[in-house]
Amino acid sequence: MNSRNSRAGVPLASDMGPAAGIIEDQPHLENERNRRAKQNGSPAPTRRQFLALIGVGLTVPNLLLRAAEEVGQNHPFASFDREVQAFMEARKVPGGALAVVKNRRLVYAQDYGLADREKKLPTRPDTLFRIASVSKPITAVAVMKLMEEKRLSLDTRAFALLGLKPVLADGKKPDARLERITINHLLHHTAGWDRDKSGDPMFWSAKIAKATGTPAPAPPEAIIRFMLGQSLDTDPGSHYAYSNFGYCVLGRVIEKITGLPYERYMREQILAPLGLARMRIGATLTTSDGEARYYTPNEAKGGSVFPDQKGQVPEPYGTFCLEALDAHGGWLASAVDLAHFAASLDEPEKCPLLRPETLRLMYAPPDAPVSRKADGSLEAAYYSCGWMVRPVGRNGRANYWHSGSLPGTSTLLVRRWDGLSWAVLFNQRSNDHKLPDGAIDGALHRAADAVKEWPR
Repeated sequence: MNSRNSRAGVPLASDMGPAAGIIEDQPHLENERNRRAKQNGSPAPTRRQFLALIGVGLTVPNLLLRAAEEVGQNHPFASFDREVQAFMEARKVPGGALAVVKNRRLVYAQDYGLADREKKLPTRPDTLFRIASVSKPITAVAVMKLMEEKRLSLDTRAFALLGLKPVLADGKKPDARLERITINHLLHHTAGWDRDKSGDPMFWSAKIAKATGTPAPAPPEAIIRFMLGQSLDTDPGSHYAYSNFGYCVLGRVIEKITGLPYERYMREQILAPLGLARMRIGATLTTSDGEARYYTPNEAKGGSVFPDQKGQVPEPYGTFCLEALDAHGGWLASAVDLAHFAASLDEPEKCPLLRPETLRLMYAPPDAPVSRKADGSLEAAYYSCGWMVRPVGRNGRANYWHSGSLPGTSTLLVRRWDGLSWAVLFNQRSNDHKLPDGAIDGALHRAADAVKEWPR
């Protein structure tokens, strides 16, 4: 298994540049949706059910609820359909979903293709997908909330707080620099681990289970104890290197401070206030009701990290442990869920989760020398606390985004400077460097720029 299973965190996009769609009530369209859904063996959401999926705090304009295929390619948001469909067709992606928000209002939600290719089940507005590293902004919000409540600070030393015993090779001592790693370092990916140099321990399940004497697949605590016996690649605070493991540690920090399992705390304190009751940590070996199935371009297989699985298994179902990725890559969500989450952060004075001053701190650049040019000025884009950030102009506006990638999963969440946000989720990622998944970022910026008039 390649240690680069999760390929999020690479600066993209913000280079600047059938049954859900525009909102409307038309009985014959409702009947048509139900007819198609009945053929596919899955009930279509009614308008009321669809609006209930949106949750609280995200308003919906009084438009028409109709499928894009019903109104052809001339509806106001057809540019989004063209870009998503072209992206999927070029890569032969089975299914996808998109949700677009303007000024905290859901203005467009659309599904594309099949959630389950074998059963011929279409995606829906509420189809759940593995969101991979788009989990990180959600975890970061929780950490910032605990900081706001003065239950920890950005300067808190992470491993002193956790108090875990390292697993050391005979005669080896812990790297003294580990004691200096703070919550701030973990949030900004500056703690000192560099997967390009030493690999990604979140995908070393069998190796770590053996070294720590724990049952495979290795749980997060075992992974941390193992890594406490390894040397850092760089001094804490000196270098940016995207680290899944760092966010694994943050998940355990949340557990230590709250006394609750990570998923329970997140669902009760972060997601419930937003009305996002369906989001949850996914399962590696099963696909739950309402969740997409996951595919690879060439039906790739590999060895399983689960002892009960023998022989080669499909990459998305056993070659890594999704449960162990919880805080950095384990969540399930729909595109509408993520659009709602993004919209909740767009107006600091109305944010139900964090105060305006906390949001400013969340988006602040890392401490120098990280993300600085030779002359000491800030790079055009940087990683803040859980978000990539690209400042736009001189008035404090910025684009914020995060991507996610696992075998069978490619995702993107964008919050743009002009009040636009979107989430797009696919149940297959590309393995062709000529057709990168990151191309969807620029494509959706083009789509947004092509919309002539947004709902008021």
